[in-house]
Amino acid sequence: MSNEERAKNFIRTFIDEDLASGRYAGVATRFPPEPNGYLHIGHAKSICLNFGLARDYRGRTNLRFDDTNPAKEEVEYVESIREDVRWLGFDWEDREFYASDYFEKLYECAEELIRRGFAYVCELSAEEVREYRGTLTKPGRDSPWRGRSVEENLDQFRRMRQGEFAEGAKFLRAKIDMASPNLNMRDPAIYRIKKSAHHRTGDKWLIYPMYDYAHCVSDAMEGITHSICTLEFEDHRPLYDWFLEVLNWPQPRPRQIEFARLNLEYTLMSKRKLLQLVSERRVDGWDDPRLPTMAAIRRRGFTPSSVRLFCERIGVAKKDSWIEMEWLEKAARDDLNPEVKRVMAVLDPVRVLITNFPEGEVKTISAPYFPDEPEKMGHRDLKMTREIFIERQDFMAEPTAGFRRLVPGGEARLRWSCYIKCVGFETDSSGRVTLIRCECRDEPFSGEAASKKRRPNIIHWVSAERSRPATVRLYERLFTVPRPGGDLDSELNPRSLTVMEDARLEDALDMPLPWERFQFERLGYFMVDPQSGAGKPLFNRIVTLKDSFSKGREKG
Repeated sequence: MSNEERAKNFIRTFIDEDLASGRYAGVATRFPPEPNGYLHIGHAKSICLNFGLARDYRGRTNLRFDDTNPAKEEVEYVESIREDVRWLGFDWEDREFYASDYFEKLYECAEELIRRGFAYVCELSAEEVREYRGTLTKPGRDSPWRGRSVEENLDQFRRMRQGEFAEGAKFLRAKIDMASPNLNMRDPAIYRIKKSAHHRTGDKWLIYPMYDYAHCVSDAMEGITHSICTLEFEDHRPLYDWFLEVLNWPQPRPRQIEFARLNLEYTLMSKRKLLQLVSERRVDGWDDPRLPTMAAIRRRGFTPSSVRLFCERIGVAKKDSWIEMEWLEKAARDDLNPEVKRVMAVLDPVRVLITNFPEGEVKTISAPYFPDEPEKMGHRDLKMTREIFIERQDFMAEPTAGFRRLVPGGEARLRWSCYIKCVGFETDSSGRVTLIRCECRDEPFSGEAASKKRRPNIIHWVSAERSRPATVRLYERLFTVPRPGGDLDSELNPRSLTVMEDARLEDALDMPLPWERFQFERLGYFMVDPQSGAGKPLFNRIVTLKDSFSKGREKG
């Protein structure tokens, strides 16, 4: 699919029609997060869509916090949302709003609904509401309080505001149609009593508007033209339009358009489940790099451009579907590949003694940071010494069929350096290899090995004397099943994090800075964790060099 075809999604078609017909003079969108948790990759899709549409149509996008449930909202979440939107590269300028900015106006509109006979104060319990609501095949029943007079409803509603009643004792409902085939139109709640301090308004309000009511009125007050929502709000659209219609809101009114939310495999997009993961300490906070939150993705090492590229590639659809994690990881590789330096690191080191390398000698080898473009970003010096480290998995004392790296009596080539041949090895009491003895030379040890067909694999290495210690964290999928149902005890992956405490870095990586990214040759793309210490840097693996999860690990 071309960029032009990808950009021309059904939402843009609607907008083009609206502009061509003169329904709107321009485009105004909004991103309306609830400040009750950290944003995740699904929100990134909405951010890119709303801000992207406004940018492309030379319009504007508001950042509006839907802060109508003070019991679950915190200033911490507001600040994290701001940071995430800015990190993605978008700017709402001076258009930061809150539903709480409109509490007085929303209350006035609610009283207007009562005066016009479109709202009433109900005293059913939550259980009774469910019973009276009916089902998809059975119509609902009218509340016993549906016939209250306008005067009585106004009195009850004002007393709700003054705090005379307990939480759950009464609530304000829209009066629509209890027999409607759309359950959302069966007299939905508009206001509920909630005696919780609000992070912006304090104790001023004791009643708070429901989302379906506050959202459409807030959109209309801000002059939003296109209210872009996820697909679960499609059945709420008649209610969105109903509120503005019975309030006689001036034209043009906002148009709600729904798109499929992002469902990413091997993770969860439920704020409730993410909060459970954090609160139960199943992960190390909201920015744990295994999570799908924007804070976690940022800390793991993904770039804003890679997330935007991912959102562009998956496109905008009308039908819900699941996206493979590989799409996100491929976007990261494609974004990082032309930008980050190639260096060498050994994550699980085993010592190699090169017996014919002069003791005390240091050989300097010049190696480019970009092997395919040697002049790009220059070269660095590698130090070859008598003792080096290689990856433990690059040596096998009793090789299995198909293993093509270093084996007893076999040879391999060190990246940018010489050929080595294993002439012996030592193990500890458990049989673990502790030392490999090798000889080195500039040419292959055997003519057969020199042929292209049998040429030894190239393995990476670092000097034992000149390398730098580091800690490296390797991440796997957070869940063991592609589409987790949320059972944390049975579905969480116990191997989602592996910490390599004894990793070694080539000496060119002397003082890597937090947020710096590198490609460790053969191992993947890595970033210095923002909490990394100066003495022993901490690296997070962003992604491997290729998709090895769904296709099976590299043999050997």
